[in-house]
Amino acid sequence: MLNQIESLPDLPGVYQYFDKDLRLLYIGKAKSLKKRVKSYFRFTPLFKINPSVSPRVYKMLEQTVTLRYIVVDSEHDALILENSLIKQLRPRYNILLRDDKTYPYIYIDHSEEFARFEITRKVITGREIEYFGPYSVGARDILDSLYELIPLVQKAPCLKGKKACLYYQMKRCKAPCEGKISPDEYRGFIEQAKRLIVRKKELVLALKNRMLSYAEELRFEEAQILRDRCERIDKSEPISNIDLASNANFDIFAIAISNTKASLVKMFMRDGRVVSSTQESIRIDEDIDIDELYERALLEFYTKNRPPIVASILVADQFSEMRWVESSIGKLLKSTLKISSPIRGAKRRLVELALLNAKESLKDNSSMQHQELLMEFQKLCKLTHLPQRIEIFDNSHLAQSSPVAGMVVYDRGQFDKSSYRHYNLNSKDEYAQMRETLSRRIKSFDKNPPPDLWIIDGGSTLLSLAISLIDSSGVNLDVVAISKEKRDGSAYRAKGAAADTLHTRDGSIKLRNNDRRVMLAQKLRDEAHRFAITFHQKSRTKASMQSKLLQTKGISEAKVKKLLNFFGSYEEIRRADEKSLKLVVSQKDAENIKKL
Repeated sequence: MLNQIESLPDLPGVYQYFDKDLRLLYIGKAKSLKKRVKSYFRFTPLFKINPSVSPRVYKMLEQTVTLRYIVVDSEHDALILENSLIKQLRPRYNILLRDDKTYPYIYIDHSEEFARFEITRKVITGREIEYFGPYSVGARDILDSLYELIPLVQKAPCLKGKKACLYYQMKRCKAPCEGKISPDEYRGFIEQAKRLIVRKKELVLALKNRMLSYAEELRFEEAQILRDRCERIDKSEPISNIDLASNANFDIFAIAISNTKASLVKMFMRDGRVVSSTQESIRIDEDIDIDELYERALLEFYTKNRPPIVASILVADQFSEMRWVESSIGKLLKSTLKISSPIRGAKRRLVELALLNAKESLKDNSSMQHQELLMEFQKLCKLTHLPQRIEIFDNSHLAQSSPVAGMVVYDRGQFDKSSYRHYNLNSKDEYAQMRETLSRRIKSFDKNPPPDLWIIDGGSTLLSLAISLIDSSGVNLDVVAISKEKRDGSAYRAKGAAADTLHTRDGSIKLRNNDRRVMLAQKLRDEAHRFAITFHQKSRTKASMQSKLLQTKGISEAKVKKLLNFFGSYEEIRRADEKSLKLVVSQKDAENIKKL
């Protein structure tokens, strides 16, 4: 270790610490690899860990036996590479944030004679583009409400027609396609819509008035849709009376910390008004590094895509690498920006509002109870990470036909259905199917970072498979398998009564059937099973229809099976050329298949 440190170059780069089993512990970036790594240690009179480092870092260095490094061209490249590697490899002692999504904006192109509002997550080219947002939730609800309340051009293709359509008859459009409204009159409706976007309270009030009229007309389903829409729009904006009476744009970041978790709040001010906010809970270890939290939060938000509006950044606390992060984000966005931590005045009131929202989120009792359950599960299974985000896998097939797999995601106490994934598989047996499923998920880690925990529906054999795949990928990821209790040779799934077994790296665990830690795992496993079964049923229905379609062309059931065994799926049969098809069936059959 000492020889490795002394041979480090005086260049920018990324360094990695590993333990005795070559498991990755930590990834760091440095303007000078030599100077940064040396700062962790003392060299005289003996080589030892620097006693001034935090307890968390000291614990990490005690486990470190070797290091590796990557040299890059600049400090900026070091920061970006570090962020990318942390997301993919999940080192044990790095902080990993997951809110790396891009936030939508509503925009309008004023160069169009009869302009429409649309949603975008990217920069739209044009000199007369006006943006509103970003929105953490509710962007689609706001847009839908505008088109219901104001007679705008409802769909882009409407302007291409020369005759008024159904929207005109419904009084939801003024039919500019027939010249029934002038551009100047139409701009009045645009200004009315812009006002409702900016003043969301007025928008919600208009929706509630319409909701009440629906209820009076006994149109309860439509009233319920508007009620839910109002709730989502309200969630996009924190309670705030702050109005800077200016056109100032700020992105505000604040972090509050308790004993068990941290809360990150991002607020967005546009044209002097707070337009939306979002909150993220973060698992924390002992001696949390708030500097690294701010650094990760800013990099996660700005490295995904260039936001349409580049705003100045306000943070609630100073952090050590503020200027470095500021410079790197500026290069990414190709724009000059400023990161500051105000100490007084209107800007300080903004960050205090964000801090208030962060502290309030820490008081959520139901969240705290769930956090305690996760901590108990972590202790039971001896997990490296607190399992805030969990991916659960299950395969489904019937006599090896139409094999599929489902992955469901459980994130901080809720199923994240937008992150569910299904896989069409080629493998025939259960072991090979799980290998195929997990291998495909590992390949996607660069785009979709790994979770804290995998739960596999299966026993110790599938657990060993998952562990071998994870270890070979270099990712620091916990794995647990859950096998169903067997009764009379078949799986027993009765909720609250099935004495299932948990399998971990350290052995198998069998608890009482009413143990809430096992019931948590059962709940997650059953959702994965439901998702996989549902997809399998749809796949079989589709396959049955495709098989019948082939048979209408004179392809017998026996020939269909031969084709499936050779090509693997109906999709591959459809894509195959005649030459390939003739390897399995006759010339006439191949021609008939290509006619489908």
